[in-house]
Amino acid sequence: MLNSEEKKVSVLHKRIEILRDSLHMTSKDNDADYFSLDYNDDAQEYFDFQNMDSDIKKIREEILTLNHQENGNPLVPYGVIDGQKCIIDKMKFINHRWIIADFYAGAIHGEVLIKYFFSKEEPTQFSTIETVLYPSR
Repeated sequence: MLNSEEKKVSVLHKRIEILRDSLHMTSKDNDADYFSLDYNDDAQEYFDFQNMDSDIKKIREEILTLNHQENGNPLVPYGVIDGQKCIIDKMKFINHRWIIADFYAGAIHGEVLIKYFFSKEEPTQFSTIETVLYPSR
């Protein structure tokens, strides 16, 4: 009887260990999403919840439209590098004020942190906070 109970306890300890590992992995995923508009209720309050997706789409399109300027996207302060315009291709909305975006110019790439102010009535105002430029791949 004692052996049977010890086996049950051992199995329960293994289950607890598995659950702790699962909980730890879930916690890591939540940490990665912590700085994301998708999971930030306070930042979402800035937008009208019913129209938030369309507002974000509008802001995204405004940024991508800037790629078509002669010297590339003006939110990337490097202009033309080795004859290539700087183009923003990916972006993540951190909150209702900041966006982090990936850009490239040929083999060179980097990231730009953008501050924005959205208004339904006017074009979104953008300003570059900081950039990181990586060496060519």
